[in-house]
Amino acid sequence: MKKLLLFLIFFPLISFGQKACNVYGKIKFVNYGEDYKVKFVKYSEDLSIKYVKYGEDEVGRWKVVNYGEDYKIKVVKYGEDFKAREVDYGEGCN
Repeated sequence: MKKLLLFLIFFPLISFGQKACNVYGKIKFVNYGEDYKVKFVKYSEDLSIKYVKYGEDEVGRWKVVNYGEDYKIKVVKYGEDFKAREVDYGEGCN
């Protein structure tokens, strides 16, 4: 019973921190109807991303598309689901 209680207490903390790690692949930027709200920052990011033309099947790699997207992203200044930073190398979860 104690193990179940500990799991239920710590599971939400683990899953909230990993939300950004699941967002990679083909990305479409939208103004409404988004899957996630993202705030772009210069530091303290949850996810470092690299824009690519191919090879978007790894964490932190985004290919921007107009259709056939995996995720719809809305860029916001506050109320974000996670924070992201664009990088040239070292992409992935932080």
